[in-house]
Amino acid sequence: MLQEAHRRKSRGTDVVVGFVETHDRARTAELIANLEVIPPREVLYKGVVLREMDTEAVLARHPQVALVDELAHSNAPGSKHEKRYQDVQELLDGGITVISTLNIQHLESLNDYIEQMTGVEVHETIPDWVVDEAEQVELIDMAPEALIQRMKHGNIYPPEQSQRALENFFTVSNLTALRDLALRATAREVEQKLDAFMVGGRVGRSASVGERVMVGVDHRPIGKTLIRRGWRIAAALKGELLVVHVDPQEGRRRAQSVEEERQLRANLQLADEMGARVVRLRGKVSEELIAYAGENHVSQLVIGHPTHSRLEEFLHGSLTSHILRKMPGIDVHVVANTEGGRTSKNDDSPP
Repeated sequence: MLQEAHRRKSRGTDVVVGFVETHDRARTAELIANLEVIPPREVLYKGVVLREMDTEAVLARHPQVALVDELAHSNAPGSKHEKRYQDVQELLDGGITVISTLNIQHLESLNDYIEQMTGVEVHETIPDWVVDEAEQVELIDMAPEALIQRMKHGNIYPPEQSQRALENFFTVSNLTALRDLALRATAREVEQKLDAFMVGGRVGRSASVGERVMVGVDHRPIGKTLIRRGWRIAAALKGELLVVHVDPQEGRRRAQSVEEERQLRANLQLADEMGARVVRLRGKVSEELIAYAGENHVSQLVIGHPTHSRLEEFLHGSLTSHILRKMPGIDVHVVANTEGGRTSKNDDSPP
């Protein structure tokens, strides 16, 4: 990103640093030295001074190009926007071109997959549509072995922190898997832009017939996993994503706890952030899902694995089996609820 800034500056482009965290890296500081830096705003939070991008100052300066590091960063409490990508949207709306950075593990659609693969729960995420709307996506690729050598040489973290990182998140197997995900995600972005070009330029390729992927969610935590799985299926099929919640009939509805209501809101908020069409229905869950899927020509359905016992299934029937019987023309994906050991990762600094 900084090298690109110098290239543009040498050609006469007005470039400023909106926010870049050096992490005490000598090479990073060296590349920033000859660029105009907009001073960050300082926020006092719980006795600690946090540095955030001064979005208003960048807008007032109004350069042609602003550099904004760590796109998935969560702003300090009390900031105008919760996430840095929302600050970037404000800069874009103000007519400023933005060059930013992002690690593959911070894409929301891959969050549960990253956790299963690495055992690390990444908290800093952004909706995939933020990347999809970028005019250009460039993959900065490096072999895992080369990246590990950079870490050992102290080019990324101090020696003690590097050792901890190499023993936890940045293992060879994790880095290899993350690299594969990054290559696949970049290839998908290229394919989407190629499709748009071919359709717009009438190069002989027709648009998708319009697959519709529907995800049924309730208050359970697995809802977020289902939404991310549905998003990946919809993205692969170039289709639309629908996220549907059915409130049970009044007579059968049990009182939800405050925590269940909070989890349901969080699930539906995630669906909205990922660009899904969110629908709330009322009635018998299986009947409403089946009716809505039929009326809206749904081709794929994603639901969670049932949580009740085999005895309950024998006595009262299974939602999954009922749906499978009533919707023979729809592909149904039943996702298991896998809870395992995890490590929490909230460091949004790029490797």
